[in-house]
Amino acid sequence: MSAADEILDIVDENDRVTGQARRGDVYARGLRHRCVFVWARDALGRVFVHRRTATKLVFPSLHDMFVGGVVGTGESYDDAALREAEEELGVAGLPRPEYLFKFLYDDGAGRTWWSAVYEVRCEGPVTPQAEEVAWHGFLTEVELERRLGEWEWVPDGLAAYALLRAWRR
Repeated sequence: MSAADEILDIVDENDRVTGQARRGDVYARGLRHRCVFVWARDALGRVFVHRRTATKLVFPSLHDMFVGGVVGTGESYDDAALREAEEELGVAGLPRPEYLFKFLYDDGAGRTWWSAVYEVRCEGPVTPQAEEVAWHGFLTEVELERRLGEWEWVPDGLAAYALLRAWRR
C-alpha cells in the first residue's frame, strides 16, 4: 500500500472524528486530520534535525526539527508519536514520548490539521528510514537557531517550534 492510500481520520474544528479518507484525498481536498510532532533529543541534549526526501507527499526536500507524521485511523496521538519516532529515527524500544501540547495548524490556504507536540530522549544511535530522511544530524539549539535563516524548513514544523519555545517560557 502506498502512503497516498493510507486511511486517515477526518476531524472537525474540535478534533472530533467525522469520517475517514485516503491520505492522498485528504491532502488533495484539504481535509482536516491529525498529526504528531516529536522533538527528539540525544543523550547530550542535541536536537535531531533532518531533511525530508524528495519523494514525500508533503513538503518534499525541506528540513524539519521534528520527527512525526499523520495519525492513522483509530490510532491515538500517543501511539502515533511513538510509532513515528521509532520509524523515522530507526530505533526500537524508545521510551513513550512525553505529550507537551496540541494546536490547530493553519497553512494560510484554508488547510488545517490538529497537531500534537511531544518530546522524547533517544540515547542510542539512530538509523533513519531512507525513504523518509535524506540527511540527518543532531544540532544544539544554538546551531538550530542559526540554521533557521539558512535552510528551508517545513512550515508546520516552524509553527510547532515557535509554539514550543513559547510553551517553555
